[in-house]
Amino acid sequence: MGVLNVTADSFSDGGRHLAYADAVAHARRMVTEGADLIDVGGESTRPGSIRVDEADEQQRVLPLVRELRSEGVAVSVDTMRARVARSALADGATIINDVSGGLADPDMLRVVADHRAPVILMHWVSPDDYRAGAGGRVDYGGDVVGSVRDHLARRADAALAAGIDDSDIVLDPGLGFAKNSDDNWALLHGLDQLIDLGFPVLVAASRKRFIGSLLHGGDGVPREVSGRDAATAAITAISAAAGAWGVRVHDVAPSADAVRVASAWTAGKAGTS
Repeated sequence: MGVLNVTADSFSDGGRHLAYADAVAHARRMVTEGADLIDVGGESTRPGSIRVDEADEQQRVLPLVRELRSEGVAVSVDTMRARVARSALADGATIINDVSGGLADPDMLRVVADHRAPVILMHWVSPDDYRAGAGGRVDYGGDVVGSVRDHLARRADAALAAGIDDSDIVLDPGLGFAKNSDDNWALLHGLDQLIDLGFPVLVAASRKRFIGSLLHGGDGVPREVSGRDAATAAITAISAAAGAWGVRVHDVAPSADAVRVASAWTAGKAGTS
């Protein structure tokens, strides 16, 4: 899944693809590099971000959905608003990617069910836990994997109750959202416990702060965003080998290669059994 942020304030590439022509060109480039799905988002969800008006979000997202679908590109839309999701699905979007797991807008799951569309449900604590920008980490009772697993199971149940088919539900542990570095690494190590819920799992680690913190210099300052892509590709390889459904990344080519490596490694393991 290639990230296409048409926002002014996303942590990694805010403003870079805000212009329509630049966004379309970047999407085409990501498809050429191996992206199976382009994830279009018109609102940043980084800590401390300010919500954009719904009309602005629609204006940023919908023209891109229409253009990319006309070119045969599969598109997901990263939104927490049911009305944006409804319009995007009507214009041909393939998947709705809701970082609130359907909690920010009570109509979201119904809209997705009405369109018989797939939905990605992310682990979510509450908007205020990270939008306030006060560190964002919450207490998971010493078991972040179990806590996130239970939360995602409840969100999957809510989606099923709304009429979404079980084959159309994808779960996302929400790396970096109200979690510290130890939490994020524990979740990556425990992917098998999330996959065991029986739903596809998306890993969205690309360029996030916990990677920068791991790669800090001697002064302890996290490595800059532009220097985190190789480590992101390593996480892609680990996630793919563990059985993740997909990865959401900014730099597609290295992660596409990493998926090929993981696939070959898995096939080689099967061949020796």
